Amino acid sequence: MSRVIRGWTLHGDGRAPAPGEVVRPEERLSWGRTVGLGAQHVLAMFGATFVFPVLMGLDPNLAILLSGLATMLFLLMTRGRVPSYLGTSASFVGVVAAVRADGGTSAEVTGAIAVCGVVVALVGLAVHLGGGRIVSAVLPPAVTGAVVLLIGFNLAPVVAGTYWPQDEVVAVITMLVVMLTAVAGRGMLGRLGVLVGLVVGYGLSLLLDTVLGPITGPDASGVVSTHPRVDLSGVADAPWIGLPLGTPAAPGLHLPAFSASAILLVVPVAVALIAENTGHVKAVANMTREDLDPYLGRALAADGIATAVAGGVGGSPTTTYAENIGVMAATRVYSTAAYWVAAVVAVAIGFCPKFGAVVAATPGGVLGGITVVLYGMIGLLGARIWVENRVDFSRPEVLVPLAAGIVIGIGDVALTIGGGSLSGIALGTIVVIVGYHVLRRLAPTPVDRRDGTPVDGTPADGTPADEERDRS
Repeated sequence: MSRVIRGWTLHGDGRAPAPGEVVRPEERLSWGRTVGLGAQHVLAMFGATFVFPVLMGLDPNLAILLSGLATMLFLLMTRGRVPSYLGTSASFVGVVAAVRADGGTSAEVTGAIAVCGVVVALVGLAVHLGGGRIVSAVLPPAVTGAVVLLIGFNLAPVVAGTYWPQDEVVAVITMLVVMLTAVAGRGMLGRLGVLVGLVVGYGLSLLLDTVLGPITGPDASGVVSTHPRVDLSGVADAPWIGLPLGTPAAPGLHLPAFSASAILLVVPVAVALIAENTGHVKAVANMTREDLDPYLGRALAADGIATAVAGGVGGSPTTTYAENIGVMAATRVYSTAAYWVAAVVAVAIGFCPKFGAVVAATPGGVLGGITVVLYGMIGLLGARIWVENRVDFSRPEVLVPLAAGIVIGIGDVALTIGGGSLSGIALGTIVVIVGYHVLRRLAPTPVDRRDGTPVDGTPADGTPADEERDRS
């Protein structure tokens, strides 16, 4: 923490890193350039940070404010060694939708988010005391990939049943804009596909309301009626400056409530948060050429505390953002000073309720076009974890529990025991984690088929493909 309090050392002449050099976390460029970099980080996190709260039925203004405060906490707890921005986590969208489908309230949603944050914070404490190998042992790549995948693809019915039907034409156009911007956009524009899609879809919906009039179709609850695509009735009454209190449909500051069923649905997302944070810390370590393993526990604990606090005041959960890591990779500037600038700007935006009211009025068709891309990307992040870690699906002890858990999660399969019930993401996560570890212990020792000698250790995901189980 003392490093942050003392300030940052000016890198070179303060203009730009020399070829082959990087601006390290404890360094900075000139303050003018640092502020500009902070603005880039705000843009990078902005689209997802305010879209995901809308999808969860929570106040985007409060989410943005809390993302700034969470980033400050993260930088302090990691002693300014791990430059990262904490924005709204996408991994919670599916489980929140499941909680609401079961009749859960916003207070129960945020209460479950707070509990999940406490779990992640406790894992962070355990990792800090016991070392990073704890995470690898309990949540190896095969398991984390499967959990992230089933969380993402569990969202498909939300797209098909809630958002897309509200305005199919706008949904298709928004989807195409997101895809084209993400692929064909250059520089920063390519990282703002979601934001560009939202702005274009929002503007198109306003235009269609003006030219064609209201649309007849289902709303978010499925009730068919004639209504404007964009309802701005709440914007006029919202003040320019004030606390992020939200709206009845997307409440802001409020106290949480605790429901066992909601907690069981939401807590498995802790696996995704742990995987995201671990991956991001390792990515930053690779880019800054520093050993950040001693700070992994601090990073996990910081994100867990931030999520717990966010849930405790009615806000959205947080996680480290790959979008901002991408900005660092492009600029070779890893200065935490830029993140402090971004965090301060986010807090300032959070105190503008009128902005939140405009965001909350985002049409359902626009959200349909955005989510059809985002939800698929969340799921495929799980597959990316498998590919990058060379998970060996030729082994039944890896393939079988993952296959069962994924289908349970995606298909929302339920298991009723006594008076309680487990289903979907919660049940799928349990099957993946427990099934994987139990079956690994039951599997025969793998051998190298080239000479028949035993492979060191028990079956693991990520060993070369020519090491297979002895089926003799």
